Amino acid sequence: MTIHLIATGGTIAMAHDEKAGGAVLSLRGVDFLGQIISQAGPGLPQVSVEEYGPLPSSHFTVEHLWGLRERVAEILKNPTVEGIVLTHGTDTLEETAYLLDLTVPGDKPIVLTGAMRLASDPGYEGIANLLAAVRVAASREARGLGALVVMNDEIHAARDVTKTHSQSTDTFQSPVWGPLGRVEAERVVIARRMERDIIPCPRLEPRVYLFKLAVGMDTELLRYAVRLGARGIVIEAFGGGRVPPWWLKAIQEALAQGVTVMITTRCVSGPIYDRYSYTGAYHDLQRLGCLFADGLNGPKARLRLMALLGMR
Repeated sequence: MTIHLIATGGTIAMAHDEKAGGAVLSLRGVDFLGQIISQAGPGLPQVSVEEYGPLPSSHFTVEHLWGLRERVAEILKNPTVEGIVLTHGTDTLEETAYLLDLTVPGDKPIVLTGAMRLASDPGYEGIANLLAAVRVAASREARGLGALVVMNDEIHAARDVTKTHSQSTDTFQSPVWGPLGRVEAERVVIARRMERDIIPCPRLEPRVYLFKLAVGMDTELLRYAVRLGARGIVIEAFGGGRVPPWWLKAIQEALAQGVTVMITTRCVSGPIYDRYSYTGAYHDLQRLGCLFADGLNGPKARLRLMALLGMR
């Protein structure tokens, strides 16, 4: 059995460089491999390794992300590979995880991990996170769960997990349902399972824009996005799916021009639904023909719409 490691960059691979005046890429895939072999002890599965990028995840483009998706899908077709682990920058880790979960079929585990501390920092947690991720990818328990994020010995579903703190090592949380399980020493424990939702798209539609509502916002940017040729628009709306009254006309105009509009909530958690009858509430958005992204934050809803539009 082989677990394949793809090193994509990020803080987990960086250390402080005095000459550069800050953190730079310092660890490669082979460095990670050497460290987990030396620290794991007996029972570690065979691990192969390659580089993709590597880059800070804030530098990822749609093309780079889709290329990574294609590489993961290709590797998983190899019958000798039982699972994949990706080291990844934490800024967009949840988006890569969700895209892989949404578009890569099969029951082999895909596990993403990273670090919040530099490799040169006291208490660097990168290798511990990586070793836990390898154990999850190699476990029978993780099969069929799609893409997972493993940090701080917690196992999170890609759909649920989000980065909640800009600095803390326990930043990755699943606010609604909590983690799927934990890594306890060499044991992988899964407490609950969930069904996957696969979109068989051959590409991502890049022209999808994300807007987050705030009090009193006008619609100029939304209309400008339509003029730029947007194919899709995601709106992080108020509460259970509500917009100011003056947004309804702009949304209707966008829909009339063939732009798909998807609604999610700007709240940390909660469904898209309400019982209000006033103008701009859920019932108006439903009547206009908007799509709704229950349980997804704005960035993940955008990826879902990009995948849906990529099927056309």
